[in-house]
Order: sequence, then structure tokens, then C-alpha cells
Amino acid sequence: MTLIPEVFKAYDIRGLYGTELDEDGAERIGRAFIAVTGAARVAVGHDVRLSSPSMTAAFIRGALSAGADVTSLGLAATEMVYFAVDEGGYDAGAMITASHNPPEYTGVKMVSAGALPLSGDTGISEVGRLARAGEPAAAAESGTETTDPGLLHRFVDRCLTFVDPSAITGLRVVLDAANGMAGLYLPPVLDRIDIDAVPFFLDPDGRFPHHLPNPLLEENRAFIEKAVVDNGADVGIAWDGDADRCFFIDEKGGFVAGDFLTALLARHILARNGGGTVVYDLRASWAVRDAILAAGGQADEFRVGHAFIKRRMREIDAVFAGEVSGHYYFRDFSFADTGLIPALMVMQILAQSDEPLSQMVAALREKYHISGEINSTVADAGAAIDRLRAHYADGHQAEVDGLSVGYDDWHFNVRSSNTEPLLRLNLESLVSEADMERKRDDVLAIIREG
Repeated sequence: MTLIPEVFKAYDIRGLYGTELDEDGAERIGRAFIAVTGAARVAVGHDVRLSSPSMTAAFIRGALSAGADVTSLGLAATEMVYFAVDEGGYDAGAMITASHNPPEYTGVKMVSAGALPLSGDTGISEVGRLARAGEPAAAAESGTETTDPGLLHRFVDRCLTFVDPSAITGLRVVLDAANGMAGLYLPPVLDRIDIDAVPFFLDPDGRFPHHLPNPLLEENRAFIEKAVVDNGADVGIAWDGDADRCFFIDEKGGFVAGDFLTALLARHILARNGGGTVVYDLRASWAVRDAILAAGGQADEFRVGHAFIKRRMREIDAVFAGEVSGHYYFRDFSFADTGLIPALMVMQILAQSDEPLSQMVAALREKYHISGEINSTVADAGAAIDRLRAHYADGHQAEVDGLSVGYDDWHFNVRSSNTEPLLRLNLESLVSEADMERKRDDVLAIIREG
């Protein structure tokens, strides 16, 4: 049995297949998951990684041995599992995936009823403790296993209710599924909207032979940026491996930052809903806050991470939420993140506008000068944050999630990685790009001292 404690992360379970987590470990996790959630009915799906079928079978064995009835969803995007759990009234759900990680990784994302995620402090740690201890013992009577062959089409139907499919027309769109799970749901979607699609890598392939399924990294989106320009497309859309995140390239081949995209979507959703509250993560550009307020909404800044964002949305009945990392959440989609609904919304926005995407974002790029997330390897993250706290003592400081420091015309947040000896910096200036770069370099110099 291979199951090291480090695979139990803040938001999911993830590690190298075989050397950090194997099938015996997955079976123990399945059994512990049922013990922690008390679930009688569970839905389980998996991504296309080569290890996922055997890992899924092992997880299901564990859940069945704990007495739960399991519906095996088969190959699925993570958001399809969220949808299935909420729609079907399941007590819990699990997705066997390592998201955007390279193919040698495996993992599990877990939710309770209503697709509410487990996190490090709300279940994952306890699942880890029980699984590593080999607890609990198998139940006296095993559960039963069934399938749900109609899930894909019900999911697509649901996502299309967030837009007017007939309005999505007249666009040329480059689509890059990176051989991940978006390739499962895009074909039936394309049958329902009238666009000139230029698809790439829609065939799910767990080797990810063309590029890794992580569009946040420049090297993984270089292909689609070029393809958009070469094909004269109106927009490019790329997905991560388990397809719960999507990323946008404007018609000039420019990457649209997640916070700018959140601002555009917030405007659209607030106009459609006649107001409401929008949650955004504290790394985000002030463009998000300002767009929400200008659209008559209430802006709610909160800590980073899908488990925290989803709970916050429920607490305040937020209509929408967005994170810098490309996660977009919708109240009417069980407060869950989805890679398909934002893609459909952006296509409808573009189809109904005379402005190209680059122009929509231009005003934001001109006013809000953002650094993007910059990682620094540090020996002592606490000491680095102490240095920043002292150096910027005259700024407004908050420690909701790492250290946030704000001034009238610039601000930054520094957070420790949950898994690596890294500090993550996000900084913004309202003055100029050059001012942002100077301040960014000053902050990084303090972080990297010694």
C-alpha cells in the first residue's frame, strides 16, 4: 500500500501515481470517505489519465465495502460530477483526477451533498487519518454499483440554459481541450450552437501528447495564441485537464487575465439578474471590485480556494464568483465552478457585441496594471512575510489569507503555497505599467532577501 500523508492537500488529494498514491491507497480512501461523510449514495467519475480507471475501480471498491451504493459515472469532467451529485440528490461525490497536473499524477476531488467540497479542515484531513490507519473495517454488507449513461446530455442541456443558444452565432472560435475532459462535452455542445469552430485536441488522451493541460502556464497556451491569429478567430478558449476551468485568448492572440474575465462576466451576470452579490478572491485586480460596483452589484472579497469561495457564496447567496486562477462559480449551478458555462457566456457576449474581446479588455489593461502571480522559492516564508509587514507598515494591512497591503493607488498580496516552499505575489498599480514593475521588483527584493 502506497499512501503518503503529503497527498492530502488543502483542497483535494493529489500525488504521483504509484510512488505516492496507488490502488490500495485509493481503496482505503474510498472507504474512509464514506466513514467521514456518512454517505449512503455516492456518485464517482474519473478523468482520462491512464491510471484513472484502475484508481477509480479501487476507490469504488472501498466505498462499496463501506456499505455505500455507488453510481459510476465513468469518464467525466469534474463539473459533471458536481452536477450529478446536486441533480441526483446524492449524499456525496468523488472525481478521480489530478486536474492540470502532468500525466504521472493521480488524485481525488471530493464533495458532500449539494456538491459542497471537502477541504483540509472540513474532511480531507480526517479522510487521510482514517485511510492511513486502515480504518474503518469493511461493513457487514456491501453496497451496490450502478451507472448513469445519460449524464452527459443532461449536463449539456443544463449548461445551455445559462445562455440563449440561438444567439451564439457568427463567430469563429478556436477550441483547445488539451486532450482533457472538455473534449467529452464539447462535441454535443457544438451540435447546439452555430459557430465556426476550429477544434484542437478534443480527443481525450491521458498522455496529453500535445501539451500539458494547464493553460495558466505560457508554454501551454502558446499554441492557442498562435492558432487564434492564424485562423482569424474571434476568440480562443482553452481548458485544463479536468475541464472545470477555462481560459480566454482575444482575437489578437492576447491572454485575458482571470480577474479581467471575472469583471466582464460579473457585468453580464449582474445586468441579467438585476443586481446581486459577486465574490472574488483577494489576489484580484481592483478592476473586479470596480466593475461589480459600477454594475450595481455588491462586491465581496474573500480568501483564495474553491472550498472557501463556495462556502462564502452560500453564506451570502452570491450570484457569481470568480478567481484569478480561472475558476468561475455560479449560484444556479449548485454554487460550483464550471469550464463550460463561462465559455458559453463569453461567446454569447461576443456574438451580441460590436466590440472585439481585445477592445472590451483594453480599458481594463490601460487602467489596471497587474503583475500576474509570481512565485518565489524561500527558505522561511514566515520571515519573508515579517519583512514585508515591517517595510510596508504605513499601508493598510490585512491577513485574511497571507499578507495583503493596500495604498491609494497600488496593492499586493503575498501567500504561502499549501504544497511547496513558495511565496506567491500578486501586485497591482493604478499609476502605470512601469510603476507596477518598480513596485513588483521592490517587493520581490524583500521577499528574496537572504
